[in-house]
Order: sequence, then structure tokens, then C-alpha cells
Amino acid sequence: MRPTTLVRLALAGSRTDTARVVLTALSALLATLAGLAALTVLAIPTPSATDENRNRWSEQYHNALLVEPGLRGGTAFALLMLMIPVLALAGQCARLGAPARDRRLAAIRLAGATPGQVTRLAVLETGMAALLGTLVGLGAYLVGREVLHRPDAQGRLALPTDVLPSPAAVAVVVLGLPVVAALATALMLRTVTMSPLGVSRKAARERGPGPWAGLLIGLGLASFLAVRPAAYQLRGRDELLGWLVPLLFAVGALAAMIGVVIGTGWISYHCGRLLRRHARRPAALLAAGRLMADPWAGSRTFAALLGALIFGGGAAAQRAYFATKDQLDREQNRLVGVDAGADPFYLSTMALVDAAVAVAILIATGGLIVALVEGIVARRRAYAALVATGVPRATLSRSVAWQALAPAVPAILLALTVGTMLGRGLVGEVSTGVSSIEICDATAALCDDPATREQYTRIVYTPEIQRAIAVPLEQLAWLGAGALAAVLVTVGVGLLFLRASTALDELRMT
Repeated sequence: MRPTTLVRLALAGSRTDTARVVLTALSALLATLAGLAALTVLAIPTPSATDENRNRWSEQYHNALLVEPGLRGGTAFALLMLMIPVLALAGQCARLGAPARDRRLAAIRLAGATPGQVTRLAVLETGMAALLGTLVGLGAYLVGREVLHRPDAQGRLALPTDVLPSPAAVAVVVLGLPVVAALATALMLRTVTMSPLGVSRKAARERGPGPWAGLLIGLGLASFLAVRPAAYQLRGRDELLGWLVPLLFAVGALAAMIGVVIGTGWISYHCGRLLRRHARRPAALLAAGRLMADPWAGSRTFAALLGALIFGGGAAAQRAYFATKDQLDREQNRLVGVDAGADPFYLSTMALVDAAVAVAILIATGGLIVALVEGIVARRRAYAALVATGVPRATLSRSVAWQALAPAVPAILLALTVGTMLGRGLVGEVSTGVSSIEICDATAALCDDPATREQYTRIVYTPEIQRAIAVPLEQLAWLGAGALAAVLVTVGVGLLFLRASTALDELRMT
């Protein structure tokens, strides 16, 4: 099969195929913007130390996250974390209209294509859609860089629009994302057999998932707990710390996230078992059978949302740390008679992190909607058959709600708990050492005069204080409520498609 024929067949399809390509390209566009933004932050040059700028700050910016070199790594990491729900959304979009695509691929096999050619066709379709999205994302990034380049009267910038990532780094993002998407498609098709008679898959597992996800969650927590001891033991060895600490962060976060997502499959299966054992209503029994038949559907559906919640739980723990530290500093200042206000820098920075978490949850909600609608449409003949045998549509609606909410509630609690434990693994308490400060109880003139300053000066000692950090229950409750609201909105949107998918005409569709 010639390359031009492969491209033409990859671009063919119905409106559902067009929607899948558009949504995949949109996901790649968002991931490209997040990746290029992170690379731009890392590309900010650190000036040489001078007498006027010993801290080597980049003073051409407003935001301290960009000014201080030590804060740029965390900022770039937060931007990269936004790619996780976007890539999960891309994975959900790739499954949209899968039954119709399978029939089209089977027809191509019937026309004489080999299994390898059909696989390359499916991979090419996803790769081209992702490449289209990354190219549009690169164009939007370059245009936005020119539009947002607005120095103020002092010549300072709100965003790093004066720097660009290296061409190699840009090429890795723009070309790497389509390659990853294509490889992921090839990996998902490894268990698929495309024959002229149809598309078949290997039989699903007969037993439920094992509780092995707990090992991954434990590995993630252990990696975060090891950060502080490693930093203490390796003081002065900056080169080793420079790669060891980020590695512990990356391994811990990835292991915990994969553990929670895989654990959702275990939760779904056992929720199905409990419903089958104790439920008495048809809707709950139908949901139980579906949860046990495909427990990994919950992992696929909630992956992006759970990743955002883990990140949000960790951010809530860090906010609680900064709030406790700020309160303790103000108490110390009051003990020595200094009226110093709160330092808003870290708390305002956490507000930006909270905004990023909200965006991630919003993106994950889009993935939830796509996944639920795709599942309803893919099983429309089964739903139509149930309606034909006398099952009310209201029962099917309640079954869909049970199927979404039963694993979602414990999975949300698990994700928030793991995220909070990761954050508290870094900082479990706030402590201040014994300190002393000189206080001059006189006018400014007497205090500035060396001859009179000493007789009006007293030394105030502050004791060592250790204070445990409270669990941020209120913020965690808001995160959980927002995630649950996202699931409820998803169920509501899905039920709009259920009525059309249960029409009896679906029984005659091929």
C-alpha cells in the first residue's frame, strides 16, 4: 500500500471519526502549550553575580516565580503536571467511535489489506491528528508570545516573552508528542486481531484485579519521605542533589499516580461485588455486572481526574505548611515586639497552583464526558436490547449513574488521601530554633547614635517552637466536592445520549 493511499484512508471516515481527530488534535494543542510554557520558564538565563545582584535574580520580570532561579524548577514542574490530564483526555478521545472504526478497518481488510497495513493505518490516523495539534499549538505559542510581550514603564515583563526554548527542545515537544501518541495506539492495538470478518480482542481477565497498586502507592510515599533525609545527608554535594532530588520527586509522583489509577480498577471490581451481593434493585444489579465485567473502565475513565486530585491534595498540604509557618513567624515577631505583617509570597504562589489544579479538573471533566458518552454509544445495541425486553429507560439511567458513582467516590477519597500524604511526607511540622534579637526602645535619633544606642538596647530571646501542621480538611473537602460535581455533570451529559442510544432501531444497525 502506497503512503499516499495510507494517508487518504487515514483521513476518511464518518462525522464521529472527524470528531475524534479534532478532539485528539485539540488535546495535543493543549499539551504543546503546557510543554512549551514549561520549557520557556527553564530557558530563562540566570545572570552572573554582581555587587548589585548577588542573588543572581532575573529582575526583568514582575513575578518572583520567574525572578528567583530556585523557584523556576517548581514552576516548570507544575506546568508539566498540566500535561497529564491533557494526555489522558487525548487517550479518551482516541477511543471515541471505536466500534465504527473497527468495522471500517475490517472492511479494509476485506478489500485486501494486510493486518500490518491496517495497524499502520490506525497509528497514522492518531499520529497525524496529534501532529496537526502540535503544529497549531506551536503557532499559537509564537503568536501569543508576540501579543503578550508588553513591558511596563520600568521595562519589566509579566511573562517570559523575551526568551525562547532551544530549537531542539521545541522539536522534542512538537514532534515527540505525535510519536508518543502513535506508539500508544500501537500498544493498545497489540491485543486486537483485525480480520475481514470483524475486529476481535483477546478475552478479558476472568478474575478481578489484585491489590498490587498498594505497592506502587507505598513506593511513591517512600520516595517523598526520602527527600529530606537525602538532602540532609548530602549537604554540600550540590551536583548529586541536583539530580537525586528531582528523580525522587518524579519517581514518587509517577508511582503514586499509577498506583491510584490501577487501584481504581480494584475498587471498581469490589464495588461491583458488593453491589451484586447486597443490592436488590435492577439498576444496581446491572451496574454491578458491568463493573465486574470491565473493572478497568473506571481506571481509564477517571485517570485524568485522579491525577489532578493527587496534585491538588499535595498542593493543599503545602498550603497548610506555608500557612502554619507564616502564623508561627508572626507569633515570634510579636514575642520580640516587632509588628511585622504576613509574607504573602508563598500563599499567593499557592493560589496560582490552586488555579492550575482547577484547570486540570476542568480538562479532566472533558475527558470524563468523552469516556462516558463513548461507552454509552459503544453499548447502544445492548441497551436497546434491554429496552426491547421491557427494561425501563429510567432503570438504565440509574444503572449508568451507579456505574459511574460507585467507584468514583472511593477513588476520589483515595486520590486526595495519597496526595495529602505525599505533601506531608515532605514537611510534617514547622519548627523554629532558639534565636535572639536586639530591640532599641528609643527614638530613631537615639538608636542611630552609637553613643546612646547601647543604653537603650535590650536583647530578646525567643524559644524553640515546634508545631504540627493541621490536615487541610476544608480545602480537601472543596476538592472532593468539585470532583464529585464533575462526575455528576458527566453523568447528566451521558444520560442525554442514553435515550438516543436506546432506540429500538439500533437493533437493526450493523
